[in-house]
Amino acid sequence: MTNGPTKGELKERAIAAIDERRDEIIAIAQDILRNPETGYTEARTSNLVKEWYQRLDIPFKDGLAITGVKGFMDGGGGAGPTVALLSELDSLRVPDHPFANQVTGAAHACGHHVQVGSMIGTLIGLKSPGVMDALAGRLVPFAVPAEEFIEVERRLQLRDEGKVEFLGGKQELMKLNEFADIDMALHVHTRALDAPSRLSVGGTGNGHVVKFVRYIGRAAHAGAEPYAGINSLNAAVIAINSMNANRETFRDQDIARFHGIISHGGDAVSSVPADVRLEWRV
Repeated sequence: MTNGPTKGELKERAIAAIDERRDEIIAIAQDILRNPETGYTEARTSNLVKEWYQRLDIPFKDGLAITGVKGFMDGGGGAGPTVALLSELDSLRVPDHPFANQVTGAAHACGHHVQVGSMIGTLIGLKSPGVMDALAGRLVPFAVPAEEFIEVERRLQLRDEGKVEFLGGKQELMKLNEFADIDMALHVHTRALDAPSRLSVGGTGNGHVVKFVRYIGRAAHAGAEPYAGINSLNAAVIAINSMNANRETFRDQDIARFHGIISHGGDAVSSVPADVRLEWRV
């Protein structure tokens, strides 16, 4: 028999601390919402996480996969599993989003600002007196970069410069063995729910392959002598139409998704396109 707090009492302490600082936690998420950064450029968001780790007296490693921040909180209840609490730092690029950065077009259209806010809110709750002292094992609050697989050409440049090997943040962190000490990871993601509920268990997820394709032709004056050029845009369009012809072969049970963009379509309307680039995902 123990005189320590019950699980229910520990939860009540943590929830009370979170509720007490509710406005502060929401302000964190709103601050990140208004200052979005895309993958591997999340310097401001990473610094905000580090500032909060310091305020909460949580030791951490930073600069992981460029902007990742990994904290460490040991429980006082003895040996146990190491559980990571993940939050993602990066945004998408959606220029017409109401909170898009007017210069970069970056926008938190996928809710990662809420992830960071909820992670810090959780840490505030766990820092309540006696809570971590009663828990076994270790908690690793882990802010990870570059979840959204966008800006492929820029990330390939980072790879060429030797700054990363993998284009996605978690994959890069795996290469760096930063998940090797973790037994289980927890992750909360915002989404629209069909049922009237505040929380649900996530479903399955697809793997994906991203391709960056560059078509090199030959430029020529489009008005004076287009016949002297080799139109790389025509080649890219033929490829896209050929790929689209395969869509009807995808079976529903395979849950195939196939989509992409022309990230560069040429240099001037008066010139036969000689450099066309596609970012495509399967």
